[in-house]
Amino acid sequence: MAKSKKIVAAVDVGTTKIVVVAGELNAEGKVEILGIGTSSSAGVRRGVVLNIEEVSRAIDVALRQAEEHIGTEIEDVYVNIVGQQLKTFTLKAEKYIDKDQLVSEADVQFLIEKVKKAELPAGYKIYHAEPQLYQVDQEGECSDPVGMKAEHLEVEFKLLVAPESYEENLRLGLEQTGIKVKRAIIDPLASSEIILTEEEKETGVILLDIGGGTTKLAIFHEGVLRYSSLIPFGGNVLTHDIKEGCSIILRQAESLKTQFGQAMGNFAPEDKVVTIPSPSGWEPKEISFRNLAYIIQARLEEIIESINFHIEKSGFGDRIGAGIVLTGGTALLPNLNQLLKYQTGMDVRIGIPRIKTEKPWKGLEDPRFATVLGLLQIGLKEEFGDTKKDTAKKKVSKPKSNSFGFLKTMKEGVARQMDMFFNDEQGIEMK
Repeated sequence: MAKSKKIVAAVDVGTTKIVVVAGELNAEGKVEILGIGTSSSAGVRRGVVLNIEEVSRAIDVALRQAEEHIGTEIEDVYVNIVGQQLKTFTLKAEKYIDKDQLVSEADVQFLIEKVKKAELPAGYKIYHAEPQLYQVDQEGECSDPVGMKAEHLEVEFKLLVAPESYEENLRLGLEQTGIKVKRAIIDPLASSEIILTEEEKETGVILLDIGGGTTKLAIFHEGVLRYSSLIPFGGNVLTHDIKEGCSIILRQAESLKTQFGQAMGNFAPEDKVVTIPSPSGWEPKEISFRNLAYIIQARLEEIIESINFHIEKSGFGDRIGAGIVLTGGTALLPNLNQLLKYQTGMDVRIGIPRIKTEKPWKGLEDPRFATVLGLLQIGLKEEFGDTKKDTAKKKVSKPKSNSFGFLKTMKEGVARQMDMFFNDEQGIEMK
C-alpha cells in the first residue's frame, strides 16, 4: 500500500512525563503510527519549561525511543504550549466590500492579517487567532461568509497569546537534541482535536485535562474555544497527600494511587487492605482501601471546587449542553467521573482519543495520549490536507438560550487554600 513519504512527529512536554509519537498517512487517509517514545519529565514546572538542559535530556530519551521504532531520525516536531500566563484578547476587525462583489477568501484573510498586527503586552506573541461568527451587513451572523453578498463585513476574534519564552524555551530544549519546532500549539486546542466531536463543541462542552502536574480546563461553545484556565496542580498532589497521610515514601504512594486508589471513599471496599513493607526492620504498614480512597477524595473535592469556580467565572456555565469530557492521566482513576458529576451537576464522559489508524497500536486509546495524538492529527492535516470534505457552514445564529439555568446553583467562591506549592491559580477569560 502506498504511503506518504513525509513523517510527522509530535511531542507532548508535560510536568511529569514526555511523550513522542510519529506517524504518516497512507493512501486511504488513515494514520499509521510508526513510533512512540516516553520518558519521565524534568526541568518543567506547571507545564512551563524552566531548565532547558534538564528538559532537553528528558526529551532526548523519548525521541530516541521513537526513532528506534521508525528506523530513521526525526527532523521537526509539533509541540504543545501550556502555562498560567496564557491569556486571551477579544478584538474586532471590519472591512467594506466593493459594491456588487461577493465576499472572497482574500477578504477573510485581510481581516485575519489585520488582527495579527494587534499590539500585545511586551514579551507576548499570538499562538492562535480564532474568528467568532461573522457579522454581515449588521443583519445576521454566519460561520463562513465566503460567497455571500455583503457591503460590510465584521468579525470578532479571540486571540490566544502567551509569553514568547514558552515557545523559545521549548525550541532551545529541542534544538539541543537536534530537532526543530515545526509549530507550537496551545494545549487545549490540540487535545480537543482528538477528544471532542464537532457536535459537542457546538452544543457547549468542557474539556477537563487532569494531568500529572496541572489541571487544564477549556470551554467550547458554538464551535469556538471561549474560556480556558490552568490550575497548577494535578495527580502529583494526590500522590503527595497519600505519602503524608500514610507515612510512606513517594514511590510507594504513587504505586498505591495507580493500583488501588479511587475517587470516592464510599465505593471502596471496607474490608480490604494493602500491606506496605517498611525498611530497616520496621513492621509493615497496613492501609485500607477505604482510607486510601478518602485521602484521594478529599483533595479531588478541592480541585473540583476550583473547577466549579472557573466554570462560574467563565460566564458559560448555563450554556454547557453536552457536559464535561475528562481526559489526562488522572482520568483513569476509578469513579472520578461519578464524583465530578455529583459535584458539578453535569454529565461526564471519559475522553478517549479518536484516531483512525491503519493498524492498532497498544495503549493508544488512553487519555494520557490525548495531547500528543491531537498534535499529530493537526500536523498531518497541515502537511497533507484534511481528508474530510471541507463543508462550510452558513447558518444564521440563534439567540442564546438560558435553558440550562439549573446550573446557576453551582457552588460559588474560590477553592480552599491549596498546598503551599500550589496556591496561585489564574484563569483566562474569553468574554
